[in-house]
Amino acid sequence: MDKIFELYATANALLTEQFGDLGPLLVIGVLGLFLALLTLPALLKKQHDPLDKLRAASQASADVEAGNGKKRLRQKNGKGNKLERYSSFLEPQNEKEYSAVALKLLQAGYRSKDAVRTFHFLQFFLGLVFLCFGVIYAIYSSVTGEPTTQALILSVIIPGGVGYMLPKYWVTRRQAAREEEITNGFPDSLDMMLVCVEAGQSLDQSIIRVSGEIRAGYPALADEFEIVSQEMKAGKDKQQVLRDMSERAGVADVASFVTVLIQSASFGTSIAEALRVYGAEMRDKRVMRAEEKANKLPTKMTLATMMLTVPPLLIILIGPSIYGIAQTLAEANF
Repeated sequence: MDKIFELYATANALLTEQFGDLGPLLVIGVLGLFLALLTLPALLKKQHDPLDKLRAASQASADVEAGNGKKRLRQKNGKGNKLERYSSFLEPQNEKEYSAVALKLLQAGYRSKDAVRTFHFLQFFLGLVFLCFGVIYAIYSSVTGEPTTQALILSVIIPGGVGYMLPKYWVTRRQAAREEEITNGFPDSLDMMLVCVEAGQSLDQSIIRVSGEIRAGYPALADEFEIVSQEMKAGKDKQQVLRDMSERAGVADVASFVTVLIQSASFGTSIAEALRVYGAEMRDKRVMRAEEKANKLPTKMTLATMMLTVPPLLIILIGPSIYGIAQTLAEANF
């Protein structure tokens, strides 16, 4: 027993000498982190029930008899998702939370069925990577100096938090840029759609034509119109297709346009007239947004102008006087 205590005291003294007073605590933290990383795959590994194969086989046979066998076979022969086994850990179990994350990713342009799973995996992975970097930095700072306990804790926690929030920040920026692109290109698309409708094309044909014409300038809006045209070709209800488009876009102008089209189809009014009136309104709103940004520009430039103009001006105007006063005082002292 005495030998154990002696060994413990020797190890504690060695760690304190090498890494400072918090050396034993840092070593225990690093060991705990590595143990967590080692046990994490075992915790995330999904246990498969042997009866699941029998249930899947019986379900597949039932689908084949019902006429859905081809779809099941295509899914079975496809390449499996490597993150599927961790879906219970990476995906929110709350349906409302899952829908909110899926809608946010959809509005950012990520339409894959595994987008939510990949998003949470990136948050988890980057959080762990940045946390490891924080631990390494904390060990290095404790070896080279004597940082406080608060500084060590912050140097570990802050990188982990940054890594965890980095995917969310990226998705938010991507969503804002996509919404701005759709807002800027929507008036032009309405003008093109009006020309196509007045030329004798149907609404479906005009949407297909517009999606090809505006792709060079506004690819996000072109993708939305292309999805609408494909869903209409597949036989989906037109009103539901338009509502899905407004939900994917996340722009108020598109939602209002969808409402106008639905009301026009419900009451039997002319679609061309609705497009003409709404297109003119969208052009006026775009001009108003440009004027608003132009009016905000002088206010934003005021601080920069004061910081870059006033100090040099004061130096030029007051500098010679200050220099003369300093010279006079120096001569008077002598």
